[in-house]
Amino acid sequence: MFDQTSHHVPSSLPQLHDVRIAVIGLGYVGLPLAAAFATRFPVVGYDHSENRITDLKRGYDKTLEISSEELMSVIIGDRDQNGLFFSADVSDIKDCNIYIVAVPTPTDVHNRPDLDLIKKASATVGSVISRSDIVIYESTVYPGLTEEICIPIVEKASGLTFNADFYAGYSPERINPGDKVHTLTNIIKVTSGSTPEVADLVDDLYKTIITAGTHKAPSIKVAEACKVIENSQRDINIAFVNEIAKIFNILNIDTQAVLEAAGTKWNFLNFKPGLVGGHCTGVDPYYLAQKAQEVGYHPEIILAGRRINDGMGTYVAQEVVKLMIKNNISVKHANVLILGFTFKENCPDVRNTRVIDIICSLKEYDIDCQVYDPWANKIEVKFEYGIELLNDLNSNYDAIVLAVAHDEFLQLEYSALKKRTDTVIYDIKSVIPEDKVSSRL
Repeated sequence: MFDQTSHHVPSSLPQLHDVRIAVIGLGYVGLPLAAAFATRFPVVGYDHSENRITDLKRGYDKTLEISSEELMSVIIGDRDQNGLFFSADVSDIKDCNIYIVAVPTPTDVHNRPDLDLIKKASATVGSVISRSDIVIYESTVYPGLTEEICIPIVEKASGLTFNADFYAGYSPERINPGDKVHTLTNIIKVTSGSTPEVADLVDDLYKTIITAGTHKAPSIKVAEACKVIENSQRDINIAFVNEIAKIFNILNIDTQAVLEAAGTKWNFLNFKPGLVGGHCTGVDPYYLAQKAQEVGYHPEIILAGRRINDGMGTYVAQEVVKLMIKNNISVKHANVLILGFTFKENCPDVRNTRVIDIICSLKEYDIDCQVYDPWANKIEVKFEYGIELLNDLNSNYDAIVLAVAHDEFLQLEYSALKKRTDTVIYDIKSVIPEDKVSSRL
């Protein structure tokens, strides 16, 4: 176990003027990072997906995080120049001296950390890393995973010794997919390193692109822990408002009105009820819980929050069915429209979307669910979830569920979508005028 208090002195660390960066994993995190660093350094963006590399070379980013203009402005054909060179060939990253791992760290069907991608990325780094090089992890992990799981893989694949031949850093990603305000460069970046000298270099490296500044954590474990608690805290706060939404529904009290009133106090936290999915908030608490359980502690609040949030899709489906029954709408074979499938608004990301829970629960009642989402990739949704997205809307729906607040849905004429005057309209996001909906979360 190593941290910045270790007394290993690096023999010859890379100097900023001679940095050559490889970013491994070009998704929502890796691509913006590679593009930002490419304005200052030679960068190789590596991804095992040749289709992804082909798209990026043409200037097309399916995540919509980077515009074609921005991408084309940094793409280069010569790896010795400042700029971004894309490759699916691992030999193209052999001459780099800074390796940044930015691959997803999801959970499996049992909500246990799935480390396959980060282990494979570590083995890839180990196959090319040289003496004095640094590997920096950005993937979300539980405290200790970098040094206990990833680094031994790098050591084994490379034959090198950690903190003697090569070094490590950790800088947790804080990307918010689809957010064009809180972007990579204007969010404070937490950094860390496996020795004090490495920590300084990692911090200086990120300072070259992060205009908001950096915060140098005292150890890799502290940096790892700060990321998982950021999203665990958010998850718990959303779980609280989800629970009060259920209570106020029974009491026939408007939850949104309650939150607006409570929000007039200066220290009231402004969270809203809803589905909790995506690559961070719906996943990270399980990483922290896993580590806690490994050391013999059962995290009650964290897991209670997860149970509440994971159950919201089923809750919404049950509420919709109740409203249909009240309106004497035959539930079996009813035609229900689900508006939105991505995990958040105005974003194509369908990873860990909890809209799928609503659909699965409604199908248990033999309801015919039709899903429309202009942001989601139809091929990806079909491959990952087995769902055919609609191309167009019609006026044949017994119930409508607004699941994601895409801008396009704010302008819809909902009355034109109704099959009947008493068609149920359920608004999870509370964005449709109250007089036009049957109920809202």
